[in-house]
Amino acid sequence: MNKILIIDDEQQIRHLLSRMMELEGYETYQAADCKSGMKQLEIQSPEVVLCDVFLPDGNGVELVTAIKKQFPLTEVILLTAHGNIPDGVQAIKNGAFDYITKGDDNNKIIPLISRAMEKAQMNKRVEQLEKQVGKKYSFNSILGNSKAIKDAILLAQKVSQTDVPVLLTGETGTGKEVFAQAIHQNSPRKSRAFVAVNCSAFSKELLESEMFGHKAGSFTGAMKDKKGLFEEANNGTIFLDEIGEMAFDLQAKLLRILESGEYIKIGDTKPTKVNVRVIAATNRNLQQEIADNHFREDLFYRLSVFQIHLPALREHPEDIEIIAKAFLESFCAKLSKRVSTIAPDYFDALRRHSWKGNVRELRNVIERSLIVCGEEGLTIQDLPIEMQNEHFETTPGKSCSDFELSAMEKRHIQRVLEYTKGNKTETARLLKIGLTTLYRKIEEYGIKL
Repeated sequence: MNKILIIDDEQQIRHLLSRMMELEGYETYQAADCKSGMKQLEIQSPEVVLCDVFLPDGNGVELVTAIKKQFPLTEVILLTAHGNIPDGVQAIKNGAFDYITKGDDNNKIIPLISRAMEKAQMNKRVEQLEKQVGKKYSFNSILGNSKAIKDAILLAQKVSQTDVPVLLTGETGTGKEVFAQAIHQNSPRKSRAFVAVNCSAFSKELLESEMFGHKAGSFTGAMKDKKGLFEEANNGTIFLDEIGEMAFDLQAKLLRILESGEYIKIGDTKPTKVNVRVIAATNRNLQQEIADNHFREDLFYRLSVFQIHLPALREHPEDIEIIAKAFLESFCAKLSKRVSTIAPDYFDALRRHSWKGNVRELRNVIERSLIVCGEEGLTIQDLPIEMQNEHFETTPGKSCSDFELSAMEKRHIQRVLEYTKGNKTETARLLKIGLTTLYRKIEEYGIKL
């Protein structure tokens, strides 16, 4: 229930206001002075405070400052018998939601309380979202106990408190954007924007417009001025993923931002100044790109003031089970599914795989396993066929008679049919085969529906 605290030294007014609020469905509490009011705030945590200006042990205008300092999410409405403009102005400056006169403004109290309550609840939701974002992108969210991962996290933690550019290197799927988010979220810029752009996802012309913006009429279709992503990220962080894919002449424009903090929009004649922290990432060998004249050497040295290499998953296999279990927990909640048991050879097969797609590939495999697994829990048969084959080929003493491709294919089709509740069209889509092919295999393998 929404809570309101009424602070007034006149008992009759407290009771009257309390009764009015309760009829509107609010839960009310009362206090006669500043001291007891602050105590009630600590105990009850109300969303809104209705407070008189003149109290026995203090002034309501000054009390607003104390309340907002200790309880910043709470909204305060000041009530006074004798309103005056200076007090009202000071109250708003101190953080009050509004300042109204008793008696004259009785018809305004209920809608005013409603608006204050909405704002207080919004304050709480924003705080919860900020905590969730902070937790999601904290360094604690990066899983792994291997030395390789711990060393990368330690470097990222050290650089996060600075403003220097960071270059994240490593294969596709190693978690470069996760590290970039964590660096931003643990930096002094965390309350500002984090803007991510994939440099390989746009043509040269479109990337220039997206990153730097343009003026109306600068090219066909430019009907109005457009802010670029650097402007959107002002005072925050911009993450340039796949920086090795950026066109050579655009690299010069990026270099100018790193050196002077300014650039010229397409079609503009004057520079735009920004204060942006740049984090770049690449899966390419930029030294080789420099040798091949595909990447500017001066830009490389500006971007790589602080370089962090993220290891491939196969380089720290001891972390595979930890990461896999975290994905399992996440997808179980997402799919409303419970896994009672996990066969030992399931994790053994995960450890034997080469993981060319790294953590991203592992995530996809875990999600797929949960979709197709049966009630008995996760088994090696829930992994993609190529991973099952890898496991049996490298496991000594295994008989292959039960692991022929046809037998594995039959089990896999059965699992997907169970998942789709016998919907053959959806099963064919998930298996990425034609519907006619699916019917033929159902008949060939004698699969009962």
